Amino acid sequence: MKYIKLWALALMSGLMVACGSMGSMTGSNSGNGGSGGLGGILDILSNPNTIGNVISSVIGTNKITKAQLIGNWKYYGPGVAFTSEKALANAGGEVTAARIKEKLQPTYDGLGLKSSNTTFTYNEDNSFSANLMGIPLKGSYTYDESAGKITYKTILLSFNGYAKRNTNGIAVLFEAKQLLKVLQTISAISGNQTLEVIGEISKEYDNVRLGFDVTK
Repeated sequence: MKYIKLWALALMSGLMVACGSMGSMTGSNSGNGGSGGLGGILDILSNPNTIGNVISSVIGTNKITKAQLIGNWKYYGPGVAFTSEKALANAGGEVTAARIKEKLQPTYDGLGLKSSNTTFTYNEDNSFSANLMGIPLKGSYTYDESAGKITYKTILLSFNGYAKRNTNGIAVLFEAKQLLKVLQTISAISGNQTLEVIGEISKEYDNVRLGFDVTK
């Protein structure tokens, strides 16, 4: 009953806005069997894994402690969250967050993201290491538990990320344009150029954070 109520709430909050706001990203098909419109929303709501990982899709909710962050994490799907409850509501609610995740999935698949080649490791001494599609990155990090904010420092650059709990682990998230630049660099090395969807999302939603759902 709890999940049914959550799905119903998500449908009510996102139905009116999601159909319109995501139209440019889902195509013009509005039939119940297509990826857009009511049919697409109902498809999302029928997937408990997707809904379970986007309920309360706001950075700062479902917080994790540094002790919970420490460990080895491996990728299992796209991560999405908004910067505030207001930003989430303006975008169309949890349904829109779920649709963004589902829109990202084929792009991530096309890039070759897998649990075997995309990992994050956070250590107690504030050092971290990561692999993005097999390309290594290492340095130090600090974690602000109150904001869920991770500040990464490497030899060449510093950048910010965020961590949020979900049903199967955590989401490691970044500002959309920042993530786009990182993946563009990696895809140039690998010769893969399937990043159009991320570019569309970064233009359409200023307050969305994208990244990776990871589990231990």
